[in-house]
Amino acid sequence: MRIYVVKAGDTVDAIAASQNVPVDQLIWENQIEYPYRLAIGQALFIGNGPDASRRPLYSFGYAYPFISAQTLEETLPYLTDLYVFSYGFTEEGTIVYPASDDLWMTGLAGAAGVRPILTLTPLDSNGRFNNNLVSALVRDGARQERLIWELGQTMQERGYGGMDFDFEYVLAEDRERYPEFVALAARIFNVFGYPVSAALAPKTSSDQPGILYQGIDYRLLGKAANRAMLMTYEWGYSQGPPMAVAPINQVRRVVDYAVTEIAPDKLSLGIPNYGYDWPLPYERGVTRARTISHSQALQLAIDFGVEIRFDETAQCPWFRYWQYGIQHEVWFEDVRSYKAKFDLIKEYGLSGAGYWQLMNFFRAGWLLQESMFRTKKNT
Repeated sequence: MRIYVVKAGDTVDAIAASQNVPVDQLIWENQIEYPYRLAIGQALFIGNGPDASRRPLYSFGYAYPFISAQTLEETLPYLTDLYVFSYGFTEEGTIVYPASDDLWMTGLAGAAGVRPILTLTPLDSNGRFNNNLVSALVRDGARQERLIWELGQTMQERGYGGMDFDFEYVLAEDRERYPEFVALAARIFNVFGYPVSAALAPKTSSDQPGILYQGIDYRLLGKAANRAMLMTYEWGYSQGPPMAVAPINQVRRVVDYAVTEIAPDKLSLGIPNYGYDWPLPYERGVTRARTISHSQALQLAIDFGVEIRFDETAQCPWFRYWQYGIQHEVWFEDVRSYKAKFDLIKEYGLSGAGYWQLMNFFRAGWLLQESMFRTKKNT
């Protein structure tokens, strides 16, 4: 496996020849569309071709039920588990089902040998995380029993193989009650073969201030759940200033703390499968970035003839372009930024990679994962 960064004057034919790979392979691996234009600074995955191997890495990602069937079908071969987002619940402890049908997803995943996981979130009618829902649940035993019963019945009926709790903005007063609820769910679901996982806000210390962090106790949740995922993304976010979504220096700080509270073999690193495009100048409370995929970011750089730069501290690509008199700044993920995150997984001995989210297919990223965590069957 190699990574090649496009220079001025490069063509797919010239690059393929210099890297000793077939042109068709280069085009396919990197989803290069006709007429095969490239951006200066674009990072290309150069694979070694197919190889019989198995994956020691636990790989999963979140997807909404409105994901395209083609995208899901292309993604499933690279997954261990598929996390279906999102089920909700009421203050009374009854399930709120996704607005779109999810049965086709569990069926497709099962046919591909991928375990579908039901993801539960405390979302209100406006689609926002509501910590009042969490408080009402974790402070009432009857509501917990009702919800756990309904979740178990739903998993059985809809072909799910496990449970994931993605509770955000948990109140500081519920810091111990929330893990107690997760532990209760795990004790019950594990009896029936259903593993339980929890998504964790990206903390760097036990007493980190802020509504996103104070109610999340890494040590208690790490003991309560079978697995945990670090939500190591959204430093750069839609309403914040332009910056990398998951700068590796910040991600490392979270992992440094997490492994002091949770065994590395229970931890997965959260990886973003998207970027943002900000109009400039940024004005707090006014500017809002739009979410873009890897392919969309590359197309912008190509269309506007700008060079993609790479921030060595954040280990992420970025560029600026002008459109209709407005300058834009784009930060996104490529195979270089993914490699930095995979290297971190190996360095700390983490056992998994969890992707938010799977709605766009980034083939080079998946092939890089396969290459970096490949283990020969005969070893």
